[in-house]
Amino acid sequence: MVSQRIGYIRVSSLDQNPERQLDSITLDKVFTDKTSTKDTKRPQLQAVLNHVRAGDTLFVHSMDRLARNVVDMLRLVREMNERGVSVQFVKENMSFIAGNDDPRSMLMFTMLSAFTQFERSLIKERQREGIALAKAKGVYKGRKPALNSEKLAKPREQAAAGANKAGEGVWDKPRNPLSIHPIRRAGAGAWPGGS
Repeated sequence: MVSQRIGYIRVSSLDQNPERQLDSITLDKVFTDKTSTKDTKRPQLQAVLNHVRAGDTLFVHSMDRLARNVVDMLRLVREMNERGVSVQFVKENMSFIAGNDDPRSMLMFTMLSAFTQFERSLIKERQREGIALAKAKGVYKGRKPALNSEKLAKPREQAAAGANKAGEGVWDKPRNPLSIHPIRRAGAGAWPGGS
């Protein structure tokens, strides 16, 4: 089996451009997650882990794109190295070659992972402080509500017609089972049989 050069890209939102992350590297296959998450339960990351084979090299733009904390970072790199997969972090110019247990590389990697986690914690702390300050000034608006009167119109009409139970024609497409509760809250008083 021929070894592959695999790319893993993660952007935190749909608005961010993933193209810049590994644009200068020739890759056989690229996996892209468009999600902001602190854990490793990302669909394309799991697909990468299932796809890579011994002899492959995984390219990641930077350490914080692979994992947000030291424990996950070390676990993922070790897991791939144990399977014979090398990992290359482009921004940090660090390679973890399968079968090469260089203690200096692991020390540097652990320290950089810790700094990555620390930086993320500082960003979250500044974000919380900014929100608290904006709330104190009365200018904090928060995120836009997921439901508005326009989105509630059809479920309200259908509920008024007697389809007030989950799954009785209220939804045009498959729904998240948790989404009925925000609709009931948003439509309190106007939802027949709802609370």
